[in-house]
Formats: sequence, C-alpha cells, structure tokens
Amino acid sequence: MSTSLFLGAFGAYIAFLIVLSWWVSRRHDSGEDFLLAGRSLPIFLIVGTTVATMVGTGSSMGAVGFGYANGWAGALYGIGGAIGILLLAWWFAPVRQWRFMTMSEELSFYVGASRLVKNLVAVLILLACIGWLGAHILGGGLYLSWMAGIDLHWARAIIALGFAIYVIVGGYRAVVWTDTLQAIVLFFGFILMALLVLNAVGGWEALMAAQPEANLTFSGEGAIGSLPALSLVLVIAVGVLATPSYRQRIYSARTVGSVRRSFLISGTLYLFFSFVPAIIGMGAYALDPSLENRNFAFPFLAEEVLPLWIGLVVLIAGLSATMSSASSDAMAGVAVLMRDIYVMVTGRMPPRENVIRDSRVGLAAVIGLAWVMASLSDDLIGYITNMIATIMAGMFVCGLLGRFWPRYNWQGALASLIGGALMSVWVLLYSKEFWGNPIIPALAAALAAGIVASLLTPKQSLTPEQALEQLDRERDQMESV
Repeated sequence: MSTSLFLGAFGAYIAFLIVLSWWVSRRHDSGEDFLLAGRSLPIFLIVGTTVATMVGTGSSMGAVGFGYANGWAGALYGIGGAIGILLLAWWFAPVRQWRFMTMSEELSFYVGASRLVKNLVAVLILLACIGWLGAHILGGGLYLSWMAGIDLHWARAIIALGFAIYVIVGGYRAVVWTDTLQAIVLFFGFILMALLVLNAVGGWEALMAAQPEANLTFSGEGAIGSLPALSLVLVIAVGVLATPSYRQRIYSARTVGSVRRSFLISGTLYLFFSFVPAIIGMGAYALDPSLENRNFAFPFLAEEVLPLWIGLVVLIAGLSATMSSASSDAMAGVAVLMRDIYVMVTGRMPPRENVIRDSRVGLAAVIGLAWVMASLSDDLIGYITNMIATIMAGMFVCGLLGRFWPRYNWQGALASLIGGALMSVWVLLYSKEFWGNPIIPALAAALAAGIVASLLTPKQSLTPEQALEQLDRERDQMESV
C-alpha cells in the first residue's frame, strides 16, 4: 500500500470527524454541556462510545501483538475488560443519581467530601488520563510509523494532533458521536480481518497447527504462566473500574437504568469480541513468525495479506480504535482539570462564562503532555499495566471501600492510595518476573492499608447528605447557566 494513498485516506477521515464534531456540537450553553454532553446521553451513544474505548489501543495494537507472541493469551486483555465493565454496571452505575462531574468528586464524597482526598485523587486522575492518552498516542504512532515509513516521533505527533483537533472543537458531545461512528468501523473491521486472516493461513486447523504448543492453552498459562495470566486479567479489569473516562459515561447518562443497560450490552459484546484480537495475532504468527516487534502484527497483516481496499479500511479501523480511546481520556482529564485542579490552585471555581474556552486550552495542554510521555516508551502492554497498577490500584480500592463500607474515612483513603502505589513500585523493582505485573500485591496492600487506617482513626464527621450538599454547592457555581 502506497504511503500517499494511506495518508490521503487517513487525512480525509480526520477531516470528516472534525466536520462531524462541529455539526453535533454547534451549541454549547455551559461547561456541563461541553464536558458531560448535558448529562443526557441515550443508551445507543453510551454503548457506542464505551465499545469504541474498550476496543481501543490495547485491543488493537496491544492484544493483537500479545496474541502474536502468546497465542490465546491475547484474549486475556478483552476478558479483563469485559469483567471490568460488567462489574462497573453492577457496582457503580447507581452513582449517576448524585450528579458527580469527576471521579475525584465521587471518591471524596465517600469520605466526607474531604478536600485533601479530592485534591490528591484529582492529581492522580490527571496523571492517569495523561498516561492512558500516552498509550493511545504510542499505539497510533506505531501504526502510522509502520504504514507511512516515517519516524516514530513524527508519527506520534500526527496522531496526537489528529484527534486533538476534533476533541477541542466539539467537546464531549462530539466525542461520543465520533466514538459511535468509529465503533462501527473498528468492530466490523476487526471481525473482517479475522475472517480474511483465517482464509489466508488455510483455515482453523492450519492456524492452530502453526502455533507453538505453549500458546494453545486457553487461559494463557502455557505461554506466560498462571499467575501472570491472572494478573493481566485483573489489571485490565481494575483499569476499567478505576479509569475516569468510564466514570464519565456514568455521569453523562440520562438515568441510572440507561447507563446500567448500556454497560451490560457493551460488556457482553466485548466478551465475545475478546477472542478476535488473539485470532488475528495468531494468524500473523502463522504467516510470519519472525517479526522484530510484535506490536506490528496488526498493520503487517493489513498491508501484506489483505486486498488493498480491505486493508485500507482495516487500518483506518485500527487508527479509529486509538483515536476513540484517546478522545474519551482527554475529556476525562480536562474535566478534572477544570473541576478540581483549577479549584485546588486558585481556591475558587472557574467562571462559568470561561469554562468552554478554558477547557479547550486545557485539552491542548493535556494532549501535549501525553505526547511527551508517549515518547518515553515503546512497549504498549507493559506501559499500560505498570501505569494502572501504580496509579489506579489505590483509586479502585477507594471506590470499592467507599461505596460499600460506611466506616471508611479520609485517613483510610490516603492509606489506600499510598499503600497501593508503594507496593506497585516495590514489585516493579524487585519481583515483577514472578507476578507478571504488580496489580495483585498492589490491591492487597491498598485494601489492608485502607481498612487498618480507617479502624485506627475517628469516623468521618459529615453524613453522606452533608457531603453531597457541599459538593453540589461547589459544582453549581460552574454548571449554572
């Protein structure tokens, strides 16, 4: 496939997304409208944006490459994601009734509207969003570098600029519409690729015969070991449960029932889809077991195996996966920046007439930082799993204990955040080979630290009603028209 043809098609696709963003978001009446689409998203848009984010960089570049190297273990990423979104529907969909705007608001509510917890979590969430964005820019840059034959640094910059424009133009309403469109493109693009790859290798039996024996174990223990396989599923599930962009789907939905049904549909679809990237990765291995970088398995197939027009559609689908995930994380990051970080720095809420303008400036800054971070790594799955375990294990425990254990307090929340991060760093330094990634010990440390600290310190002083009233007063200063 010629470089000019691919870049021309990609440029036209980006231009279409920019026009679509402008069209669906011509009227932004308030900061809430720009950041949360007016809290009125219907089920089909929540399903579309959720599926687009789930079938994202990890499932395209990451999981396909993991399947290339480890066979059926490539499905573990999708299985973990499906478990995460189904648990999110079960445990956290009801928080829609409390009108939170950010995850830091939610977690501080559980511990008496603690400003210290809200500020610390806001910083961690901003770092997590930048981290996720970096992963998406990294994955998309690998695609573009392979296809266009350009330097990886320039490829990352092009990807970052591509989705930045339509997100800055349209805000969250544009994100969910473009995500829904991209979900259709990438979902059917991946399935089409899997079918064509099976045909190229000579069918199912030929595909299985070409794999190393260790790669054929369903749960992945033959290829990577039982404990690392469990760690991978768990770290992806925790990533969904603690990722701010998924919480934004809850906050922006019309009702509790609509977000719960949307997540159940999305999780079921993704569970069935989880095996598709593994099949694609194994197909790439059957056709060429000597790729220097497993992350190039997906674009290798699209360029070398598929007919020209199909390969072009599939590659655009892969880039759609990257951009749809990135746009959602960018919006989650800027929501925290405007709602929480702004207050922490200035001591007041942003003037409501400036929220849209300042949000656009914030989006440019967040995406720029993510691009810088993406320049520091070239291992997609390692980048994601290490970042989740270090930053998000404690946030997940804060949400879980805060939601279901009334005795949890702000001291326990701080202990969970600090304990999970310290244990993750220790495992990364001294015991990563045994665990696969740090998520299991990080979660255990965060749980233990949170419970012990809460029991050793006084109960929180505010009732849930008082804490919610305090957060509502702050938020209404920015949301009111």
